[in-house]
Amino acid sequence: MWAASCLASCCAACACDACRSAVSGISRRSARIAYCGLFALSLIVSWILREVAAPLMEKLPWINHFHKTPSREWFETDAVLRVSLGNFLFFTILSILMVGVKNQKDPRDSLHHGGWMMKIICWCLLVIFMFFLPNEIVSFYESISKFGSGLFLLVQVVLLLDFVHRWNETWVGYDEQFWYVALLVVSLVCYVLTFGFSGLLFHWFTPSGQDCGLNTFFIVMTLILAFIFAVVALHPAVGGSVLPASVISLYCMYLCYSGLSSEPRDYECNGLHRHSKAVSTGSLTLGLITTVLSVVYSAVRAGSSTTLLSPPSSPRAGGGKPLLPMDKADEVEEKEKAKPVTYSYAFFHIIFSLASMYSAMLLTGWSTSVGESGKLVDVGWPSVWVRILTGWATAALYMWSLVAPILFPDREF
Repeated sequence: MWAASCLASCCAACACDACRSAVSGISRRSARIAYCGLFALSLIVSWILREVAAPLMEKLPWINHFHKTPSREWFETDAVLRVSLGNFLFFTILSILMVGVKNQKDPRDSLHHGGWMMKIICWCLLVIFMFFLPNEIVSFYESISKFGSGLFLLVQVVLLLDFVHRWNETWVGYDEQFWYVALLVVSLVCYVLTFGFSGLLFHWFTPSGQDCGLNTFFIVMTLILAFIFAVVALHPAVGGSVLPASVISLYCMYLCYSGLSSEPRDYECNGLHRHSKAVSTGSLTLGLITTVLSVVYSAVRAGSSTTLLSPPSSPRAGGGKPLLPMDKADEVEEKEKAKPVTYSYAFFHIIFSLASMYSAMLLTGWSTSVGESGKLVDVGWPSVWVRILTGWATAALYMWSLVAPILFPDREF
């Protein structure tokens, strides 16, 4: 018995040391990627609880206080929103704490890059605590999540624009015929997919015998925008490239499809109502993939002074310190600590806060978790307009990125 107890204690100690070594190693490698891992963990937890938490939540009186027990789908939605709320509060608190961090000498710089064991414990406690909150708070969070999700979609647009412009600059910078041909091939593929996709949208969302003028307007407007992108990008005064125009056109057509597929299932112009489950699963998967990619890209690019996350500053010091006398070494160390940070920590965490809201909307189908009757409330049309307006905002931002250098030649874009 004593040997078994000793063995268990040794195993527990080894496990704790392993966890401590792992979380301490995070700060030495990349805190940004570690935050992405924590965000991915929140998605996994949300997905799991959506599938298994309903029977337990039915027994909690401060959640199930209705005269009639809601459907299982209601509890699935509520579980996802509560995990999302905990994740949102965690990153929002970090963002508030990081406001005003200008250089690496600030003690909050160590909090951002280190203390991972403490942060993971706080994250777990926050998520658990969310399941003790009344439904009214969760309902309020669900309402503001729609606006936060719209902001995150705009952030996705900015990141996409940054990505395609850098992609184009990289391939053009090689100044070789092979890369010019590759640019042309990729652009043609994107345009073929864009116009082919538009044909499918006409087939699915404008059935014969129905008055589907609104859907026709959405699709035709997206095609017109794709044509305008190409014309403006190839204009001699702009000197743009067809690659960004083709990629943005395809993305706008995807947003148009995403919006139309979110129309209520009983709407006569939604031709996908017979395959609603498959469509919902596909849209959810694509949405989660683009969300994770956006968050990862924002984290990786945060160290560059050319992104929206990064103020112009010197790169962070790296490598070992030179062998100097003690007083000189201390002086060098103080100078290194006084260097400015390479990106805005506060805005970096805001990205994760908005992504938490958006992922919750994706996992719940943009549905309301709490109503007077305890039933789900269909919010198909708000979802439609959020995505359609995001597509138009994407078009506006891309056009601005083309014409702004002409309108303001003295500024750097």
